[in-house]
Amino acid sequence: MTATQHAPDTEETFDVFNPRTQEVIGTYPMHTPAQVQAATGRARAAAAWWAELTFKERRDRLDRFNGMMARSTDELADLVAAETGKPTADAHLEIALALGHVAWVGKHAPRVLGRHRTASSLLSPHLSGTVTYHPYGVVGVIGPWNFPVFTPLGAIVSALAAGNTVVFKPSELTPGVGAWLVDAFAQVVPEHPVLQLVTGRGEVGTALVRSGVDKVAFTGSTATAKKVRAVCAESLTPMVAECGGKDALIVDEDADLDAAAEGAAWGALMNAGQACIGTERIIVHERVYADFLAKLTAEVERVHAGASDDTQLGPMTLPSQVGVVESHVADALERGGHIALGGPATKDGVVQPTILTDVPHDALANQEETFGPTMTVESVPDMDEAVRVANDSKYGLAAVVYAGAQARQIAERLRTGMVSVNAVFATAELPSSPFGGIGDSGFGRVHGEDGLREFATAQAVVAKRFPALLALTTFNRTKGTEKLLGTIVKVVYGRR
Repeated sequence: MTATQHAPDTEETFDVFNPRTQEVIGTYPMHTPAQVQAATGRARAAAAWWAELTFKERRDRLDRFNGMMARSTDELADLVAAETGKPTADAHLEIALALGHVAWVGKHAPRVLGRHRTASSLLSPHLSGTVTYHPYGVVGVIGPWNFPVFTPLGAIVSALAAGNTVVFKPSELTPGVGAWLVDAFAQVVPEHPVLQLVTGRGEVGTALVRSGVDKVAFTGSTATAKKVRAVCAESLTPMVAECGGKDALIVDEDADLDAAAEGAAWGALMNAGQACIGTERIIVHERVYADFLAKLTAEVERVHAGASDDTQLGPMTLPSQVGVVESHVADALERGGHIALGGPATKDGVVQPTILTDVPHDALANQEETFGPTMTVESVPDMDEAVRVANDSKYGLAAVVYAGAQARQIAERLRTGMVSVNAVFATAELPSSPFGGIGDSGFGRVHGEDGLREFATAQAVVAKRFPALLALTTFNRTKGTEKLLGTIVKVVYGRR
């Protein structure tokens, strides 16, 4: 389906540009609040049918959608590469990871969201409880541009598997990918508009939140998340927010330095550094600092950014991000930092990989999300200091630990929602692992069991199985019953 087919009754449109060539590659509608409201209304009408399907029936449809993506990977990857500027090979990797998550959600939703019993207590053996999970109804998903398949599908498929319908607003930089996903799903679920698309800039996202959706899943910057949350507060609409990060990678003295250097280079530079869980700060034990820095420099020297698809890194997808990267590098240098490799030189939206050393803790490059192919590297005397430095951030999304004997202990002391040990991006690769952060990195989770439960409401049902041994919840309660209750409480709970 072409871009213009999504806008039969709207006049205002916007163009989408290929970051590599600056050519217009699509024109999409700027949906009005009335059109967004209508989409939510259609989703509301479809929600009753979708929710009544069994988990298996929904899984079958999700599996068919997954199969369509798998068979059309080349087509979808070309579209992702065209709209984001990332290498086509990286687009293929993104889609492959998304396929694994979609398959996991469909398979495990019955176990995670199916009715289950709750245990009785000592004072209530006569009661039997169950928990049933119900869909919210209509979920509004606002997606990002950096991973336009993998990231929004994390919320979309969990919401759908839980029985919700979805209205999806992709980034205005990648609406073609969003349209492709929605069109593909409509082909396998033609009965009702279970997944719908609205396109436009930030005001369209605001209209979606105000359109009567029952929950919002947002991925984007912390600043924008605060604005979305303020709009959600108008109607007490619940929200899950996956925001930015200032993610640290820790290298202990007994780490495999070759693996750590290779992982750090990938974690910091992949997708031109435009990853919320990308490495931006590297903290290294002083005993191995020099060796690690040499190995990291050798790894990064082989990585180049450019406008052709055969380079490892593409241009910045968001043109204004170039200025952010340059300002962070300049601030680091003004504060006494040094460039170990690369530099702030940019051309036509392309930023070359840069390694910074001796950067003060309060510099922008160590405090604010850069979202570009840069990294700071510093040495610390021990892992206690490494943890302290890593936790010295308002963000708390993800972290990486390369270490031997103390790897898990270090990981569990980090104030983040996710930690990968002796690997980068491991928490994103594993479909059963919940994805999300704390602090300015957001709240709530997508992926895994926690991600499924994020899109369902728990209903407790407790029934009386037989007459209570102690009649406590009645005005006909006797003094003898009250005395016996007091004795039981002291015997059972007063021993400690």
